[in-house]
Amino acid sequence: MTRLRLLACAAGAALLIAQPALAQTQPLAVEIPSEDQAEIGVFGFDLNGMDTTVRPGADFNRYANGTWLANTPIPADRASYGQFHVLADRSEANLRAIIEESAANPSRSPEAARIGAFYASFMDEAGVERLGASPLDADLAEVRAADTHEKMAALMGRTHAGLGVSLFGVNIFEDLRTPSQMSAYVAQGGLGMPNRDYYLQDSFAPQKAAYRTYIERALTLGGWDDPAASADAILAFETRIAQEHWTQVESRQLDKIYNPMTVAQLTTDAPGFDWAGWAEGASVGDVETFVAMNNTALPGMARVYADTPIETLQAWQAFHTIHQAAPYLSDAFVDARFEFVGRALSGQEEQRPRWKRGVALVDGSLGEALGREYVARHFPAESKAQMEELVANLRAAMTRRIEALDWMSDETKQQALYKMSRFGVKIGYPDEWRSYDGLEMVPGDLYGNVERSTAFEWAYNVAKLDRPVNPLEWNMTPQTVNAYYNPPRNEIVFPAAILQAPFFDPRADPAVNYGGIGAVIGHEITHGFDDQGRKTDGDGVLRDWWTAEDAARFTERAAVLGAQYAALSPIEGATVNGDLTMGENIADLGGLLLALDAYRMSLNGQPAPVLNGFTGEQRVFLGWAQVWRSNARDEYLRNQVTVDPHAPEQYRAGVTPRNIDAWYAAFGVQPGDEQYIAPEARARIW
Repeated sequence: MTRLRLLACAAGAALLIAQPALAQTQPLAVEIPSEDQAEIGVFGFDLNGMDTTVRPGADFNRYANGTWLANTPIPADRASYGQFHVLADRSEANLRAIIEESAANPSRSPEAARIGAFYASFMDEAGVERLGASPLDADLAEVRAADTHEKMAALMGRTHAGLGVSLFGVNIFEDLRTPSQMSAYVAQGGLGMPNRDYYLQDSFAPQKAAYRTYIERALTLGGWDDPAASADAILAFETRIAQEHWTQVESRQLDKIYNPMTVAQLTTDAPGFDWAGWAEGASVGDVETFVAMNNTALPGMARVYADTPIETLQAWQAFHTIHQAAPYLSDAFVDARFEFVGRALSGQEEQRPRWKRGVALVDGSLGEALGREYVARHFPAESKAQMEELVANLRAAMTRRIEALDWMSDETKQQALYKMSRFGVKIGYPDEWRSYDGLEMVPGDLYGNVERSTAFEWAYNVAKLDRPVNPLEWNMTPQTVNAYYNPPRNEIVFPAAILQAPFFDPRADPAVNYGGIGAVIGHEITHGFDDQGRKTDGDGVLRDWWTAEDAARFTERAAVLGAQYAALSPIEGATVNGDLTMGENIADLGGLLLALDAYRMSLNGQPAPVLNGFTGEQRVFLGWAQVWRSNARDEYLRNQVTVDPHAPEQYRAGVTPRNIDAWYAAFGVQPGDEQYIAPEARARIW
């Protein structure tokens, strides 16, 4: 099914943008350093990874990270590799230990039995291989039985609780106008490639050809009739759908995606699709009002659907069912999927080891059951206490910045300060853990376990529609290496796994902690005031709380930052989209400014120590740059600038400091240096 997000994240999520299942990437593998290995340097950052033959003003990313970049290859089973992967690998290794202990001791608890049975069923490669394509039989029979457009619409609805695809994805989130209740959001979907550009731009012709090959190969493996002709028809159908889709930039506009509509209105505005049957199939038939996100795309998509022969729709549904099932089938299916998703889209050279894929599967299905044990083992109370102090300083820094703004009127400023005063903060792990009671995991039945888990999760989400928003619920597990800002809750959330070295270490120099995790915290705070987060108020309500003059000034200042990024091309023919990355770029700039302010506050008027010849402010900037050091394959970068609201990491490391006056003073950057920006041309927002 199509998955949706309503979060702004530090590393990789978007504001309520439909995420096609084929576009998903998964964590990959490197050697895991031991917990006591000195990998962050004697005072908090990697001196050996720097390249001091490069002037800071010539290329700050190379100055901070050049030796590491030159000497760190991308593992064969990765599309990119950087600091986030170091943390993800450590979290993955810790989860593996928990999972394997559960598999060895299933009687310890019901959760251990579920975890162990699920993982063991995935790791039984010989058993999976013996079954071949047979687990698909029932699902493909259901596709063959959907021999009218009405039956296919109902099946599309049912795919939300199982395998398969729908033209229109639905998920359950806080209502943007009434954040105390949940709503069902409907968004464009139906594409197998990452977004519309892959179908419509000539630069993606190789990926489109690889996709066509994959469709035929998958249908052949699944025993579908005439796979070659079906592949041609599916690709033509999805290309027509892509023409109707909103762009990535359009889809992230919070004020544009909130369009309440009843099923009757959807039927009138987007005829040709059985909306009532679809909703009933998705178990949301009693929902009075949906939030139609890409509302102007829906009529054209419904028209294409109505005009498409049912045989094509059946083949399309069969392919996506096979694709989504492929990781849980024999090697022929796994390899076919990897050739497209791993190699063609991301440039990976090898598939991940099976145990890593198994850990990812269990983590994605039983995340909080694992998270509870993960926190007990790997997140000490003192880390949470120190993080609370960091967050308090950063919140205070943002409040002071708002108070000092010279471009914002008092009227808007009071609203901004109210929003800041209402910010919620969650650190480490939930205060209330969810239950998986009722989820049956059967030893030796991988395919069935996946289907039962998917149905269980969908039922869990649909049930939220009948209850008030649970303020204790998290949208990430504690073992996730990321963080997020949730607009309708007006809260920032930091899972335990990101609160680790090299982003944060209680033993490290405070300047580096502020430049690392401090700037990530500041990044999430700033998301509440980026180009989209600013559209919700202190109570999480989507509304315009700005004066027209202040909004115009904000837009003008943000455009300066957008133009800087729009001039950047990590590889030939692939340019950063300054509008798509606007929110993350604003958050990066705000986050680093807040980290610098908070570090200064933490000194309590005392001078910052000089360590190994670096001043405190130099270490803040270096801590920031080393968080974002990363190497990436060309295919990954091409995909990233097309679909990801985050700019490539080298620009996050190097462009953000260029807009901060203190960076110039800290490193003596002068006019004539390659990365010098004149003071009047620097982006000054928050």
